[in-house]
Amino acid sequence: MDTGPSMDTGPSMDTRRSAMRTEQLGSAPSLTPLMVKAILTAPTRRGGELPDTELVLDGVRADHDKLPDYARVCGFRVAAHLPGTYPHILGFPLAMRLMTDSGFPFPLPGLVHHGNVITQHRPVPTEVSLTLRVHPGDLEITERGARFAMATEAYDGDVLLWEEESLYMHLSKGGGSKSEGSKGDAEARPASPSALWQVPDDIGRRYAAVSGDHNPIHLHPVTAGLAGFRKPIAHGMWTLARCLSSLEGRLPDAHRIEVRFRKPITLPSTVGFAATRDGDGWTIGVHDRDGVRTYVTGSVAPV
Repeated sequence: MDTGPSMDTGPSMDTRRSAMRTEQLGSAPSLTPLMVKAILTAPTRRGGELPDTELVLDGVRADHDKLPDYARVCGFRVAAHLPGTYPHILGFPLAMRLMTDSGFPFPLPGLVHHGNVITQHRPVPTEVSLTLRVHPGDLEITERGARFAMATEAYDGDVLLWEEESLYMHLSKGGGSKSEGSKGDAEARPASPSALWQVPDDIGRRYAAVSGDHNPIHLHPVTAGLAGFRKPIAHGMWTLARCLSSLEGRLPDAHRIEVRFRKPITLPSTVGFAATRDGDGWTIGVHDRDGVRTYVTGSVAPV
């Protein structure tokens, strides 16, 4: 995973966004064909510039058949407002559509999802009809590869309720391992775990069922092995959701959570979650039960 100490993604996204072409969608893209397209077109993608396109979809609602299952899988209570990570899965099909478009420069298989920044400006009601806007951020070329963000915004009318940057890296040859950790893990590690999580071997399949993210590296040893992993690994967004649910009831309505995914959690695993007070917010981390291997570091703060 990315080892840089900063969450900075480069210049402001507004620099590119002002010149972007807006495409209004009539319905959410289907994820299964996009997954197939991502695999089939991977060899044709040779790098280059990100597309100057923003996708917009109106009338997006939570799937009330799957919402209780999502809450259960991620540890949230079922409530009158959406879990703080749930809008991500509403916007994920739009992000997938952009990342499988013919003009997208990088192959989706092999992209490293190395971090996330989510800002909840106010709680999102479960019954609200949202307008989603999804666009790529600025491209940054580093020694390890190309780094960029996919930005998602959720509006109720003209009011921005929630926004996210999913941070990705396309590793260059010799740029490091997908599972490479951070040299700053020791300094970032909270003192002791607040809880131990038993992460079962089927959590990837269970999260895929409620999120629609059926990336094969999360599903089964055989499919994970085809992508170079010894075992399947937990979704980063499941881990982030599990962190946030562990702080449920202790966060203000408006808050920002920033995380880095340092190493993948192989399945099954027992991991420790740590949360320590940092002013008005929290410093969080997920580590192995002995506190040696760091999987996630981050913070939650009011906005």
